[in-house]
Amino acid sequence: MKMPKNISFDIEDYINRVRSFHGHVAPGVIIGGFMVHIARVHMPEGALFNAISETAKCLPDAIQLLTPCTIGNGWLRIFDIGRFALSLYDKHSGNGFRVFLNPKKLKDWTEINSWFFKLNPKPGQNQEFLCTQIKEAGGNLCEILPIQVRPEFLKKKNKSKIVICPSCEEAYPSQDGNVCRMCQGIFNYYSEGKILIGVGTDFGFYDQKE
Repeated sequence: MKMPKNISFDIEDYINRVRSFHGHVAPGVIIGGFMVHIARVHMPEGALFNAISETAKCLPDAIQLLTPCTIGNGWLRIFDIGRFALSLYDKHSGNGFRVFLNPKKLKDWTEINSWFFKLNPKPGQNQEFLCTQIKEAGGNLCEILPIQVRPEFLKKKNKSKIVICPSCEEAYPSQDGNVCRMCQGIFNYYSEGKILIGVGTDFGFYDQKE
């Protein structure tokens, strides 16, 4: 997707989109909107770009709302190192820009500062005032730096064959080993229960183990 020369950012329209997509008007996603906008306007016209988020919270949704980069198409990657920062970079050259929230700039914005550093529990936050401050501060809370993404992060992963796991008999990528990663014990996020078929639907689903 080619980028236009002039990229507008309608904050009220964006907030409505956040409410619909994210479930509520999350402060982090609103600030993320300004961050994505800053990065986009610095990218060359017509650039085909990928994105990186340095946190799994809020910023990935801002990227997915304002760019063609999504987790599903592989153009957005999340390196969850807990920093409130994101990068857009050229798919081929790796040249791009990193935008991050500068904590030194929060001191003049009391409600944003309290929210970001978790000084007050969520029930004690003034959400309306917080949103107002975010809209007033906008991109002034951020810093932008030119970056060069390292070559190893530009390489596309080769897609391996899909095979059947001899242990669980489910399909998985052959590059993961002789059995799937679940059977290797790398991922095991549920306790297995019954597979129920035909209960109000034609599909099966996991029920709690009795």
